[in-house]
Amino acid sequence: ANARQFGPWAKLTEALRTGAPQSGARGTANYAAYYSDRQVLENVARGMSGGTRPVADRLAECFPWRDHNTLIDIGTAQGCLPVRIASAHAHITGGGFDLPPLRDLFETYVGQHGLSDRLRFFAGDFFADPLPPADVIVMGRVLHNWNLSEKIALLRKAYDALSEGGALIVYERLIDDERRTNTAGFTASLNMLVMTGGGFDFSGADCKAWMKEVGFQRIEITPLTAVQSMIVGRK
Repeated sequence: ANARQFGPWAKLTEALRTGAPQSGARGTANYAAYYSDRQVLENVARGMSGGTRPVADRLAECFPWRDHNTLIDIGTAQGCLPVRIASAHAHITGGGFDLPPLRDLFETYVGQHGLSDRLRFFAGDFFADPLPPADVIVMGRVLHNWNLSEKIALLRKAYDALSEGGALIVYERLIDDERRTNTAGFTASLNMLVMTGGGFDFSGADCKAWMKEVGFQRIEITPLTAVQSMIVGRK
């Protein structure tokens, strides 16, 4: 956090005064730029695993994995989420999708957990490339990085990649629907204001409406941890 966020947060005053994004970064090129530094890449990937594991362990318990066979985690980094799910459910196969520089870290991490025969890395840019097909697609702390049109584009890509009867799982620090009480969600959204070129966090009602717009049905919200919840939509 110190390496990546201290500088942009120096723009907090301007962000509060204007409500305007403080980063000129656009698209996945921003990630590709700082992933070009191996030390930064490893630091970011480890941080993502640390933030993902509590959610992944809870998700392994509360989602009906017995009804599905394949899983793709979007923005997977080292692959913490598919590793935790596959470790808990021996029939699950699939893997993770992320930018090409993450491949080595993913394959090393998955290999350390003895899951190389069940989980593989899918390289790509999720705005430029189709998502890998699966029964379940997970987007954890992905949508909040992007503006509204980009959010909907990603949801539509997930819908297209899912098998019939498949499920999209979105998890975030959701803002409460009345926009009054969820400090974690508001703080995360403020972080997007200073760190990205248009990202923002959102309420469960917001996300349900976007998912319905692209075709998802039977949309449900379930708490996962003290500050994060999942929204599940079915195709």
